[in-house]
Order: sequence, then C-alpha cells, then structure tokens
Amino acid sequence: MKRSKTSKSWMAEHVNDPFVQRAKTDGLRARAAYKLMEIDDKDKLIRPGMVVVDLGAAPGSWSQVAVSRVGSGGRVFALDLLPMEPINGVEFMQGDFHDEEFVTRFESLLDGRRVDLVMSDIAPNISGIPSVDQARSVYLAELALDFACQHLAPAGRFLVKVFQGEGFDAFRKAMEAEFKSVIVRKPQASRDRSSEVYLLGAGRR
Repeated sequence: MKRSKTSKSWMAEHVNDPFVQRAKTDGLRARAAYKLMEIDDKDKLIRPGMVVVDLGAAPGSWSQVAVSRVGSGGRVFALDLLPMEPINGVEFMQGDFHDEEFVTRFESLLDGRRVDLVMSDIAPNISGIPSVDQARSVYLAELALDFACQHLAPAGRFLVKVFQGEGFDAFRKAMEAEFKSVIVRKPQASRDRSSEVYLLGAGRR
C-alpha cells in the first residue's frame, strides 16, 4: 500500500525528532521517557524507596525512568495488555488493570503496601475519527483514575495523560473531586501540535 503524504510527513518528523535520537543514544525505549523526566524533575514525583505503578507501560520507557529513580529499596510495577520486554528491576504483569482477577493478583504482590505513585501515559488505538479517539482517551484516563483511587496511599500522587477536547474539563473535575491539588503539565518533549497534556493530582481527599 502506498503511504499517504501525512504518514510520510509523520515518519520524517519522527526520524528527525531530537528526543527520538536522544532516546536511542540513552538506551531508552521511547521519547516519552523525557516527558516523565521533566515532570519528575519539576514536581519531585519519584523518590528512593517508593512503590510506583506504570499503567499501560509498554514499551517501557516510563518504567525505565521510574526504576532508575526509586533505587534498590523501591518497587516498580508495569501493567499492560500488551507484552513488554523485561526491564531489570521492573515487575511486569500482562493483563487488564481493570479486571478484578488481575487486580487481585497485583494486590497480592503489594503484600499490604500502598502505592506512592500511579502514572499513566496510555493513549487509545487511533481510529482516525477525532470524536471517537477523544472519547476513548478520556475513558482510559477514567479507568486509570479509578485504579489510582483504589490503591494510592493517602500522600500518593497520580499522573495521567489526557487529550484536550470534549470530556477533558469533566475529567479534570473528577480528579479535583479526588485530589486537593490538580495541576497541568505540558513537557517540552510533548509535541506542540499535540493536544496532550498531563494532569498531576496530589493530596487525596
């Protein structure tokens, strides 16, 4: 099948993207790692000894960042429907993080500990229909929020990617109902033309 001008343009942009090139040099699995690094450097999300859950973790760049920063005393759980190549120090579980049986297995690994940080960089499979893709994005964010509310420690924080558009304001209000502070972050590694932003919730109500 012949590639469209749009797909050719995207590929050219991707190949020439400085963050893509840096990720290869730094041994990171995706440019998304730099988004988390920037937010973490600013907001001090990840500290040694923490328990961190990475929802929709594949291919694993956020988990790479997290495991390098929690140290030997911390734990990083990577959850995804898709398979993921192993990362040293990361405990990967393949399955649906909203499935009751899967969640029960995850909770058994926690061994009574609460989670300090739940983070989600999930994006839906793109259909090409903006209204459908936006609805899917918000739905995934809602599932991640529900998971965070069930497992976060009282002082825990929640970082989630959301695309601005229909449903965004309602989702932000839902986060504000659960957290005393909800702030917006748009890291430099997030492309300017992208409507994605990250919401960071802190201080459980």
